[in-house]
Amino acid sequence: MDLFEYDKSVRAAHGVFCGIDEAGRGPLAGDVYAAAVVLDEGVVIDGINDSKKLSEKRRDALYDEITEKAAAWSVGIATVEEIESINILNAAMLAMKRAYDGLILRPGFALIDGNRLPPLGTQAETLVKGDGTSASIAAASIIAKVTRDRYMADMAAKYPEWQFERHKGYGTKLHYEMIDKYGESPIHRHSFLKKYYEKHI
Repeated sequence: MDLFEYDKSVRAAHGVFCGIDEAGRGPLAGDVYAAAVVLDEGVVIDGINDSKKLSEKRRDALYDEITEKAAAWSVGIATVEEIESINILNAAMLAMKRAYDGLILRPGFALIDGNRLPPLGTQAETLVKGDGTSASIAAASIIAKVTRDRYMADMAAKYPEWQFERHKGYGTKLHYEMIDKYGESPIHRHSFLKKYYEKHI
């Protein structure tokens, strides 16, 4: 069953629904992003898939097509301060809720990538590896990923020493080298670096 056929089966059971996914749970720096997408019956977007399986160029092209063809879409974020205050899991759930709440068309059912349900206040189900199963979740994963990558490019211009445009905040060798050299920027998640510091004291 392809991703759009899967969505058809969800619509048959629940009517109009949205797919929700997040981006940026793992990085050492930056906000966590989530997106919610509602696709109408009959809308097909060629090449839609889990954002991690697509090139940056392909994601950018699909972002434009999704935002043009979706019945509704929305992005929610949780800030570094919120990540540090309530932990990354709860912050990701909060970003998902904000994405859902931001939809101009609020469906009565949501399909969430992963195995944790955010507190949406509506009927919802989780779907492990949903970004490779549901077109709506895959679309949300692309929107969340592209939006977050663009935010990290903005942060790279603001804090050039850490070269965020190259690693998007993830824990690469280069990123750790920049942290060793310059310390933390204002957008680093200090709690994510504690174990690293413990090993390098």
